[in-house]
Amino acid sequence: MSPARVKYRLGDIVSRFGGELLGDPGFAVSQVASLENGTAEHVGFFSGAKYREQLQNSAVGAVILAPRDREATALPRIVSDNPYAYFARVSALFNPGPEIEPGIHPSAVVEPSARIDPSAAVGPLSYVGRDVRVGARSVIEAGCCLGDNVAIGGDCRLYPRVVIYHDCVIGDRVILHSGAVIGADGFGLAKDDGRWLKIPQIGRVVIGDDVEIGANTTVDRGALDDTVIEEGVKLDNQIQVAHNVRIGAHTAMAGCVGIAGSARIGSHCTVGGAAMILGHLEIADHVNISVATLITKSIDRPGTYTSTVPFAEHRAWLRNAAHLRHLDSLAEKVRQLEQKLNELERNKP
Repeated sequence: MSPARVKYRLGDIVSRFGGELLGDPGFAVSQVASLENGTAEHVGFFSGAKYREQLQNSAVGAVILAPRDREATALPRIVSDNPYAYFARVSALFNPGPEIEPGIHPSAVVEPSARIDPSAAVGPLSYVGRDVRVGARSVIEAGCCLGDNVAIGGDCRLYPRVVIYHDCVIGDRVILHSGAVIGADGFGLAKDDGRWLKIPQIGRVVIGDDVEIGANTTVDRGALDDTVIEEGVKLDNQIQVAHNVRIGAHTAMAGCVGIAGSARIGSHCTVGGAAMILGHLEIADHVNISVATLITKSIDRPGTYTSTVPFAEHRAWLRNAAHLRHLDSLAEKVRQLEQKLNELERNKP
């Protein structure tokens, strides 16, 4: 039987997080929920006119909404300039992470020179290498592997089977989800007489504070200099970050993005799922890259950039693709026609 949830009065929530309360400050809620499935003990989130019917029919006890929607319901409501962020804070209040049970599991292997804070936890079957440092209240879950000289800050959580190669540095409050690999060798190869020679990758991966990296995402170590993920970066699942990449603070990337070596991504950028960024490019701050976009040259101005071609019925797509292949010759024909038209204009009597 699950324990009873703690209830919070709306007045206490507003005192903690701010916002404007319309309705009974003593009304208490115990969890967040969708407008569709919530009950009287839940607080919901209303994102706009598209969901107005859901709001009218909802059984939630209270709702978080924007100033423009303050009169959209008679329910007790919290008005916030950024209701989605407010909802995130309330959700975190109701759903704190699991409590830490400090200590090292008997099945974990920890090298004698490793320094693990007494308040940290190391789970079963994990390996902690030589001279590793693990900060206060950090949790290393089952089956993780920390290479020699890895440094992990405080309040971090490594979910099962995270691998961090030697010498990498992880800041405070970092979350690494299952299967993430930090510091594997970058794809550094030199061709010699038809054969590939491996170039040793001697840089590190350095990850700043408050970064979250999704499941099965890989961040390669630098070839010579470090690969750097600055503070507040959020990387979704199955992203590839190649060697010597630098990602600026508070940039967020959706799943399956690929970033080639030595690209530099600015701060406060967003990158849509399956977008590809070629190597040795520079992306300015505050750039938004759309889903599945291929970036082939540097971007020096903020804005939204898109290169996707909308899908179509297959036979129509084939015809359009055939036209695309001939764009260069078509452009040349247009140029020649323009020249002839200009000549005719000049030769008019």
